[in-house]
Amino acid sequence: MSSIDSSLPDEIASVAETDEDGRLSKDIIFELLKNRRRREVLTYLLEADETVTLGELAEQIAAWENDTDVNALSSDQRKRVYVALYQTHLPKMDDAGIVEYDQDRGLITLADNADLLMMYLDTDTHQQDRWDRWYAALSVAGIAVVAAATVGVPPLAAVPTLALAGAVVGAFSLLTVAHVVTNRQEEQSVNGKLSRIE
Repeated sequence: MSSIDSSLPDEIASVAETDEDGRLSKDIIFELLKNRRRREVLTYLLEADETVTLGELAEQIAAWENDTDVNALSSDQRKRVYVALYQTHLPKMDDAGIVEYDQDRGLITLADNADLLMMYLDTDTHQQDRWDRWYAALSVAGIAVVAAATVGVPPLAAVPTLALAGAVVGAFSLLTVAHVVTNRQEEQSVNGKLSRIE
């Protein structure tokens, strides 16, 4: 039986010593993300959004790897993932400040630097930019309201068509302002994260 390499790459091993301001190099980020199990750790912790045990984390990752349910796993499948996480992956991630790993108690939670790696993951739990749906819904609603007023549907027939068109344009203006503000906030958030990457 081959032994598992628990040594840390130089980039990751030196993180705790050289990085006191919460910055990570791209080398460290990509070193951490190149391994599928570490990406799965991040995905699971992001979905759980709480402290998890090593046992439940290992079981879920083993289930994903074997394309089965947790209840259908063999003890060998569980053990293989558990040992690799315990000895190699979680210590590396803890040293880089990505997770907080209490090895004695077997507890894992996301740490401050995790957001630097999340930017590179494509997970379903991340919110997607769906402004196109808001614009489409407003367009359909605006067309329906103006058309109803034009053909004389009460009570819209009592309101001047020009006033309704102005209300639709105003609604588009408010939606555009909200979109711009949200994009600027997201841009500042991303720039803040990028400033922590060397």
